[in-house]
Amino acid sequence: MAGNAEMVAFVRARLADEEDVALAAGGDRWRCPADVPGEVHDRTGGVAFTVRGRGFDEHIALQNPARTLERIETNRVMVGEYVEVADLDTDRPAEDFRSGRAVGLGFAVRQLAAEYAGHPDYQARWLPRFIQ
Repeated sequence: MAGNAEMVAFVRARLADEEDVALAAGGDRWRCPADVPGEVHDRTGGVAFTVRGRGFDEHIALQNPARTLERIETNRVMVGEYVEVADLDTDRPAEDFRSGRAVGLGFAVRQLAAEYAGHPDYQARWLPRFIQ
């Protein structure tokens, strides 16, 4: 995994950053009560946000800390699966299952890294590869 270790460390660090933010926000699931359009409530019924119009309330509610923590966990599982075969993720993979798995998971992890392309530690060489 030597060539991909930096990318894996980068993705893991960004996931940890997001986890810290979600936990600092309480780690709760948010909802939009039908009787008060534009309000986003936390699990206690407290108003987390008030926004008016255009469905922003429902969008914000979907970005709740609990959902963020769930997404982080599923992404960590995928990164962990990739680590097991990362040495096989090359520009010229063999034509066997493990190599195919490595390239497929490598593509997915590169996509995860690309979500943070604006971060100063992101490296353009981690862009997803499109090979035939």
